[in-house]
Amino acid sequence: QSGLLDLAEQHTDTIMPGFTHLQTAQPVSFGHHVMAWFEMLYRDTERLVDARRRINQMPLGSAALAGTTFPIDRTITAELLGFEGICQNSLDAVSDRDFAIEFTSAASILMMHMSRMSEEIILWMSAQFNFVQIPDRFCTGSSIMPQKKNPDVPELVRGKAARVFGQLMTLLSLMKGQPLAYNKDNQEDKEPLFDCVDTLTGCLLAFADMLPNITPNKENMRAATMKGYATATDLADYLVRQGVAFR
Repeated sequence: QSGLLDLAEQHTDTIMPGFTHLQTAQPVSFGHHVMAWFEMLYRDTERLVDARRRINQMPLGSAALAGTTFPIDRTITAELLGFEGICQNSLDAVSDRDFAIEFTSAASILMMHMSRMSEEIILWMSAQFNFVQIPDRFCTGSSIMPQKKNPDVPELVRGKAARVFGQLMTLLSLMKGQPLAYNKDNQEDKEPLFDCVDTLTGCLLAFADMLPNITPNKENMRAATMKGYATATDLADYLVRQGVAFR
């Protein structure tokens, strides 16, 4: 998000076409477009912070399912271990996997946003658009075509999104038919959760390095804005102010 803010600040006056239906719609600034990405990540940040508050509840003291007979002080334990609260029902505490499902759900939305960003970067790097370039360390060449500069990192992140979606579906499917309380099925929760964490972390680290280093081709962006009647809406609005019916 910090990198996107810096990038947007540098390009508040860089003109590009805005799109709807992938058709030229109205002129916007590259900085404004980048801040749309920022807003997506801002909501993702809020989701993760909110999820942590709900997830960070201590299950200790639930024992197998009916609680412990030993005189422990769960409040002190929770405080010492940094939990924000205590699980209120022991049956739910031992058998619930909401913590994994909610995290992978937030991760899936975040990966969906990064996949959308990736798709735009991939399109913009094509010869047909030629709007942006990213540093060579995020790309590879072709095995046979020497002119190619393939956007590897955006393509991989776009693909990894499907992997994280799959981990969410795995956990939902794992839990959907289980009666209370604990069942051995639940030992299958580790692999999708840990893989989701590793995948998300790797993608975020790559994006944090790549996004601030996007270089827009200002001339091509501006030239594209001059095509497709991007200012037609402004002309129509002008005519309406002169008394012409919009239709």
